[in-house]
Amino acid sequence: MKKIALFGLMVISLFACKTTSVTSTKLNRTSQVDIKGNWVISSVTYPGSDYIKVNSFQIADSKCFEGSTWKFVSNNNKGTMGLTKMGCPTFSSPITWFVNKEGQLILKILDAGEKAKKVRDGYVLRLENQTDASFQLIDKIDVGGKLTDVVYQFQKTN
Repeated sequence: MKKIALFGLMVISLFACKTTSVTSTKLNRTSQVDIKGNWVISSVTYPGSDYIKVNSFQIADSKCFEGSTWKFVSNNNKGTMGLTKMGCPTFSSPITWFVNKEGQLILKILDAGEKAKKVRDGYVLRLENQTDASFQLIDKIDVGGKLTDVVYQFQKTN
């Protein structure tokens, strides 16, 4: 009888220790609506950017994202992004995104025709300094064992 009771307590404790995921948190609808529209990344900054290359979103060098165009549609959490800078790879893709209550923007870059639920990899970026005309997305990267912020500065285009 003691073994059954002990087993029951172990099962209950396993289910009670369920972790929360950033992708299952409640949405911040106000921030999402404020991001709606067309944007351009005006700058990408991080300490040591003159000496260290960062491969942003596993697509291209972070400096290639300067001038990139982004469209965020808040009613269905979809959009598009595209790289247009000379000397950089040309890239365009649909995206899916949302902002959670913790102030994080969850982003998935999709291949054409691919559904978001099929994409396992995504990015969790901190949303900061949001106004009607600008906002920042901040990614944490490991540089020599030290976490460093990469700041993507967005400006509204229309």
